[in-house]
Amino acid sequence: MKKGICIALLIPLFLCVKCFAQEDTVIYVKETTKFNRDKAYNNIIANSITKNLSLPLTDSTEENWQDAFYAMELINYKASWVNTKIKTAFNSVEKRSIGFQRALLELTYTNYPKEFIQPVAAFAKQTDNPKLFAMCAEYLFKNGLKEKYKKTLLQKMSELNQGSGDNIAPFFTVIKNKLLHPQIKRPSLEHFLKPNFLKNEVVIFSFQRKNRNFPGIVIVRDKNGKFIKNEDGQIFSVKQLARSITNLPGYITNGNTPQGIFKITGFAVSNSIAIGPTQNIQLLMPFEKSEEVADSVSQMFGENYNNMLPDSWKDYYPVYESWYAGKAGRTEIISHGTTVDPAYYKNQPYYPLTPTLGCLCTKEIWSLSDGRRLESNQQKLVNAVKKAGGAEGFCLVIEIDDQQKPVSINEILSYLK
Repeated sequence: MKKGICIALLIPLFLCVKCFAQEDTVIYVKETTKFNRDKAYNNIIANSITKNLSLPLTDSTEENWQDAFYAMELINYKASWVNTKIKTAFNSVEKRSIGFQRALLELTYTNYPKEFIQPVAAFAKQTDNPKLFAMCAEYLFKNGLKEKYKKTLLQKMSELNQGSGDNIAPFFTVIKNKLLHPQIKRPSLEHFLKPNFLKNEVVIFSFQRKNRNFPGIVIVRDKNGKFIKNEDGQIFSVKQLARSITNLPGYITNGNTPQGIFKITGFAVSNSIAIGPTQNIQLLMPFEKSEEVADSVSQMFGENYNNMLPDSWKDYYPVYESWYAGKAGRTEIISHGTTVDPAYYKNQPYYPLTPTLGCLCTKEIWSLSDGRRLESNQQKLVNAVKKAGGAEGFCLVIEIDDQQKPVSINEILSYLK
């Protein structure tokens, strides 16, 4: 969890808080008016970024700097004076707390995808923390340096695993798969779309691109194996973004929505400002620790995960990402709407959808004058799930290919014929 000075500003924006259910009504969110959005943006720059980074970096100011890092990710803020601050942070990174190190690596991956290869590679050799090591490795992979650092990364993981027996960190397993099995053919989607997949269960299908900059789509199947349709008889679908602000892989905290199966555990309404008051759909990963769901349920889900997959998908390691994410400690990934200002991301391929801290997010449009909800694909999705039988069942998030364009319903219909 993010800590520090701007908790009141940033953290309530994205925590996937689990609350009570709500019916479809006319909804207002005052924070979505133009006046309040402009005010929030100026406050982020003046206080969360400029004020915090103006402090010298010491043990006592680490959290101030971390707050600035998270704020810069949120609004995609870049400035030449900030670059000097990031270099300063890397100069003493080995002396910093794990929380600071993680925040710095996250910011680097998000806002500086190519600028800090050498310091990140050096830190990968220094750290003994599996999550931080994985973040370093993913940064190197992002820059096409997998083969160059393959031997170094494998050796480091071997050193860290000495004496650990079979207790291999899920982070290492994922990294090894990417290093040793880089080319793996995806099985056919039709095996997921047959009625015998998760038979007699409500299933939400979220089809995504490998490049999460491009929105996916979501469709819903009822317990009888029939896909929910619109009033015009066409299969229901809405766009859904599975991209996080960081664009890190899904097994890492604050990364993209992991591929794989999630358990649906109900509807709820969040008290997060950015998620908004539209009903959300609660999801659970294998092994996830949750206040609302017994550990035995998520444990059994994890143990039975392999048996839930079609035979042709059992050896396809990318579909186990939600399994590894839960094993690695990720929590609170849900399907929700948004009140975040899309103007932060107006030059991105997914605009006007907004990224999250790893949840599935649909488009919502709010009045800039009075904050009234004008359009909600999230409400449409909730209504479709209710029509299918309710929020008990499973959700499958799957990357269908790496085309550089949004997913269309016509691509999926070809598998349903």
